[in-house]
Amino acid sequence: MAEPVIEAEGLGIRFSANRRRRRGLRELLLGARRASGADGVFWPVRGVSFRIRRGECVGIVGKNGTGKSTLLKLMAGVLIPDEGRVGVHGRVAPLLELRAGFNGRLTGRENVYLVGSLHGMSRQEIDERFEEIVDFAGLRESYIDMPVRHYSSGMKVRLGFALVAQLDHPVLLVDEVLAVGDQEFREKCYSAIERMLSGDRTMVLVSHSEADLQRFCTRGLYLKDGALALDTDIHTALRAYREDRAAEEQERGEDAGAPAAERGDGGGRAA
Repeated sequence: MAEPVIEAEGLGIRFSANRRRRRGLRELLLGARRASGADGVFWPVRGVSFRIRRGECVGIVGKNGTGKSTLLKLMAGVLIPDEGRVGVHGRVAPLLELRAGFNGRLTGRENVYLVGSLHGMSRQEIDERFEEIVDFAGLRESYIDMPVRHYSSGMKVRLGFALVAQLDHPVLLVDEVLAVGDQEFREKCYSAIERMLSGDRTMVLVSHSEADLQRFCTRGLYLKDGALALDTDIHTALRAYREDRAAEEQERGEDAGAPAAERGDGGGRAA
């Protein structure tokens, strides 16, 4: 059996409005704050444990707000846990928030060299792959030497994906990036992911597309309210998620149809 490349044990992180979180590099640099629940503290991820082995493709399943992207950022080292630990053995190719690393005042060309170097690529490697990166992104030659602040959001994402797809890192962390762009670009993304996975690399994918999850993943981690509800095959994880959503929708429908007195919202006027 292949060795684990990602290990999490009792993993948790809390967000607070009453202090700087001290969690992300961006917050450290900019002093940004994040809103929290009524009690001032909430845990988007807590008590999560799992192991992912080399060559596995694992999908993270769950509705919005259940901690999927937060868990991926903890694996990437973008966020630091308050409880437990997470370890990744090997360099990470982070296909998430692809526009975040770009400097809007620099040109596309300058950003390719800047971000590529931050990911550990040498100047020679970037030189050798530069034309392939630009071609993959579908940027016209006139755009690559234009400041990125003039790019559309789609152009930034395409360039970001094209750059990170050139990395040879053994671990891929992918967050919804396959949902961007037109059908032609998505097919290029699919082909790039399949090429990367053919080298026995490990991937963790966050997506709301069941088709994408079933195309790439064999295993699923089902998150509910920040906790790991299931660690199973991807089809079972998706089925459990669908069943829970159907039950919630049925419950909401029953609540909406109940008499006002049963809902506890009164029904008469004050005297």
